[in-house]
Amino acid sequence: MTRPALPASLLHLPVSHRALHDRAAGRIENSPAAIKAAVAAGYAIEVDVHLSADGRAMVFHDDDLDRLTAHHGPVSAQSADALGRIVLTGGSDTIPTLPEVLTLVAGRVPLLIEIKDQTGVMGQTDGRLETAVAQALAGYGGDVAVMSFNPHSMAHMARLSPHVARGLTTSSYDPEDWSPVPAAVCDHLRGIPDFDRVGASFISHQANDLTRPRVLELRDASVPVLCWTIRSPEQEAMARQIAANVTFEGYLSAIPA
Repeated sequence: MTRPALPASLLHLPVSHRALHDRAAGRIENSPAAIKAAVAAGYAIEVDVHLSADGRAMVFHDDDLDRLTAHHGPVSAQSADALGRIVLTGGSDTIPTLPEVLTLVAGRVPLLIEIKDQTGVMGQTDGRLETAVAQALAGYGGDVAVMSFNPHSMAHMARLSPHVARGLTTSSYDPEDWSPVPAAVCDHLRGIPDFDRVGASFISHQANDLTRPRVLELRDASVPVLCWTIRSPEQEAMARQIAANVTFEGYLSAIPA
């Protein structure tokens, strides 16, 4: 299996979590305004994707519309055109498609795309969202990588986009935080057993769990360890004792020379 390396730019530039969002400034997470701000500041960008009812990759974090818009219900129940008319609360942007975001970024900064679990329980996926992501990336020339908490998603990406770097988003998997994911699945995923199976080349791990032996084992094997989510310079300094790069929000991470 091809195991493409994580682009070096995603190890150099701090990664803005859901782009450089700032609600007070009208830049909502994963919005075009937040993406433009991250590009202007020179940060790498992390975005999330969900599937629309008509099979398109939408840049949006939550399963449901309720927290971030005045609408209700699952993202997956709406067409891409309908989602593209929904205004993000606190700003003037609407929900973008992944191709729209790729056009905005245009390779000027690296992009890290988290493919959200579509099963609710980290189960086998039908591949529709992964196919939409692969199709969007087919003609993209910028630095990009994909990742997911769901290893089955990365197995699809290994097949669909074998030359795009892929990784696993990983966690302490406390079952109390992960309902309705079964405790047995949490126990399985906690050990990051699927890293080699899916041809991953990096992980992005929960920042307050970086001392987990499996994480240190991967780091000592020269696997790039990213982390999420850092919210202060002090947290960043601690995380960088282990992690090669950080995903940050709520402050401006220093860009290395």
